Amino acid sequence: MATNQHGIPLLLQTFSGNESDKKALLEIITKVKKNLNVAEKVIHVADSAFYTDENLQTLGFHTFWISRVPLTISEAESLRKTSESFTSCEDSRYSYYCSSSNYAGVRQNWIVFHSSEQQRKKEKDFDKKVEKELIRTQKSLKHLACKRFACEPDARSAAAEWVSKHPWVIFDTCSIKQVHERLEKKRGRPGKDETLILKYVIEADISLNFTELEKEKSILGRFIIATNDLDLDPETTLNYYKGQSQVEKGFRFLKDKTFRVSDVFLKNTGRIQALAMIMVLCLYVYAVTEYKLRKSLKETNETVPSQTGKPTQKPTLRWIFFLFRRVRELSLRIEGRIVTKVLNLDKTIRKIIRLLGTHHKKYYFT
Repeated sequence: MATNQHGIPLLLQTFSGNESDKKALLEIITKVKKNLNVAEKVIHVADSAFYTDENLQTLGFHTFWISRVPLTISEAESLRKTSESFTSCEDSRYSYYCSSSNYAGVRQNWIVFHSSEQQRKKEKDFDKKVEKELIRTQKSLKHLACKRFACEPDARSAAAEWVSKHPWVIFDTCSIKQVHERLEKKRGRPGKDETLILKYVIEADISLNFTELEKEKSILGRFIIATNDLDLDPETTLNYYKGQSQVEKGFRFLKDKTFRVSDVFLKNTGRIQALAMIMVLCLYVYAVTEYKLRKSLKETNETVPSQTGKPTQKPTLRWIFFLFRRVRELSLRIEGRIVTKVLNLDKTIRKIIRLLGTHHKKYYFT
């Protein structure tokens, strides 16, 4: 699903569960670009599944995008660990460091952001992660100790390679021992004149590398956002990327138990697509109405009470529906004609109807 910055759906397409997210996102962006005819600059915001060589090269230089860079890219992981100083954002929770990249042959800005909130959240799980990693590392060391090497340099090289792949630990002790083995594996003690082969094994003890762990802990809140719009400043780039939550909000709406979709079984692909279309139309009406109300509240500098009773200019439409729960239409026959009245229109509800505009007034105010 693709939405605009206000969460209003622009396109919905159903895909098989086996479809690759990387290909699906490119297809959606291509279709939105083809059908969205606007004079303003359009920037497509997508998650890290979009960020692949093929996708970036396909869109070229004239389709603007913002995406999170996967840390599976070695260049990104290296940049995340930068020791350069960061610049504070207006939002004190964030700071950033700007860099550039030519990944996939596309000129782009890479901006490393640090979030203090993410840092705190990830620090809570970091110690548990270290404990689990230490257990896995100790098992790996046991496997290494079981290996036999033809010469001492091979054993030392294997030990050095192993510890380089496990940066969270260091060797307390590491020695190479000689062992003698039979040419053929047999039970019992070797014979007096039996020829034995000289092999080498690694004996080592490990402990946590606290220097490396502290470095890793200090960058837990970092992530990299990339964009090929070189004119965008870092804070605007971050705000646009965070707007991606509008799509997630739309999916929460579609997955809501109110739709009772889990009770419906549709085998035919066409019927699944039809149901999805009806659901996204509901989301469209919901999102447009919510946007219109919030916009009117801001323009008129008015508020409505939130669930906690505090004034707000950003109510959810779900809460507005709840406020309307007691509104009733009463029809009476008086002297042979039908008279209709709308009951329980309190001050807040009247304000909401007025802010929503003429089309809504005609249904409530007679």
